[in-house]
Amino acid sequence: MQVNIPLKIIGLGRYLPKRVVPNSEIEELCGLSAGWVERRNGVRERRWVTDETSSFMSAEAAREALDEAKLKPDQLDLIINASGTGEQAIPDTGSLIQRQLGLGKSGIPAMTVHTTCLSFVAAMDVASNFIHSGRYKNILIASADVASCGINPKEPESASLVGDAAAAVVVTRPEAGDPSMIHHAHFKTYGDGAYLTTIMGGGSRFHPRFAGHNPEDDLFHMDGPAVLRMVRGIAHEFLDELYPGLSQGMLDVDVIVPHQASKVGLMMLERFGWKEQKIIRTIETLGNCVAASIPATLYQGVRDGRIQRGDKVLLVGTGAGLSIGGLVLTF
Repeated sequence: MQVNIPLKIIGLGRYLPKRVVPNSEIEELCGLSAGWVERRNGVRERRWVTDETSSFMSAEAAREALDEAKLKPDQLDLIINASGTGEQAIPDTGSLIQRQLGLGKSGIPAMTVHTTCLSFVAAMDVASNFIHSGRYKNILIASADVASCGINPKEPESASLVGDAAAAVVVTRPEAGDPSMIHHAHFKTYGDGAYLTTIMGGGSRFHPRFAGHNPEDDLFHMDGPAVLRMVRGIAHEFLDELYPGLSQGMLDVDVIVPHQASKVGLMMLERFGWKEQKIIRTIETLGNCVAASIPATLYQGVRDGRIQRGDKVLLVGTGAGLSIGGLVLTF
């Protein structure tokens, strides 16, 4: 869907927990043979938190993004938390990020845009409309996920896949003549896939104070093969709705930043005629970092020089729900 909304990323930041977790540790935890994880998921290592919190990681990434944008925290007009998991049920994690940035008395509005792994991409779409309307000028979008706390050793495929990370961007309206913009944006949700990827606990339905509470309801569950089957059935139509012809090739897209869902999920991108060397990957060293995956991978592409100013970039992925979404933007 063509939107052509001027939007410029003027700062990027990333925070990775200090603890590096090798596959050998996961294989011991889950009772797997040596080499199983890399063969199955393509992950060599991932980061897990020690004492870091989601809001702390978001704030660390935000500080780097603000420094690059040459802005002070109090020059922000809006803070958007775009994470797949919250730090706690209440209050909203956006307010915790604001507080971590020393803005607790500022009154700067803070909110969450939550579509699990697609939260960052959805937040970019929301932010672009806020900026286009003139309501806000400088918006921080921060994604942080502590997925390690919810892994289930009984489900080694997902337990060995996830990592913890945070990434942030500062966006604003570009100056006249600057080509930065979101050209295309599109999102779809198929609720028939709602129970393919879940953490059943954490809400009012399976509250821990209820009799018979099962602690495994608080752990991550994913039916990976069913998710892939569903995505295969909707991906071509979705991509052509996002940008006609995208399911058959890259068109004028220079770089693709996909959600690092899984090794098989990334291999599926070859079906669309997209050039492997144009796809940014971080799954080998970071794993699947939920909502932080796309912005953390975008950060990597920019810092490595693979994404340059003026490049047309596709951000695309899927999330629990089952949701699929994407943006095409000029960086």
